[in-house]
Amino acid sequence: MQRPRIGTVAIHRLLLCFVLVCAVLSAAASDAPDPLDLASLRGKVVLLDFWASWCEPCRQSFPWLNEMQAKYADRGLVIIGVNVDRERAQADRFLYDVPAHFRVVYDPAGTLASRYDLPGMPVSYVIGPNGEVVQRHVGFRAALRAEREAELQKLLEKTQ
Repeated sequence: MQRPRIGTVAIHRLLLCFVLVCAVLSAAASDAPDPLDLASLRGKVVLLDFWASWCEPCRQSFPWLNEMQAKYADRGLVIIGVNVDRERAQADRFLYDVPAHFRVVYDPAGTLASRYDLPGMPVSYVIGPNGEVVQRHVGFRAALRAEREAELQKLLEKTQ
């Protein structure tokens, strides 16, 4: 019987290590907590806003989102921005120019973006106190700010 060459044994060990590392990483990823954890926000109105550093309408929407967060946080509004840039530095530069006064979650792998099947950018989902999506808004139009605020007010009345 011929003994395997040392190179073959090393390759088999290396492959075994690779398979084990992949299995551990896969298990860790599946056990990772949901970065949004919307279930913990039941009873509140959530505005989930997907944005990117290259998106000009996103730049226009942030002052309004900040205003809504400041105005209605005490009534149960929670705004969460989900950044979809692959490079965190791009998001950081954007936020330096246009600060967010609400929670920001980073989604460089596009996991959350895939879950919500984004049709454009920015996209906002309004989630009612029962945890169900009640509205989806694609893009941001300054002319519709009052209408969108009235929509939030109506939902917030249900939380009182």
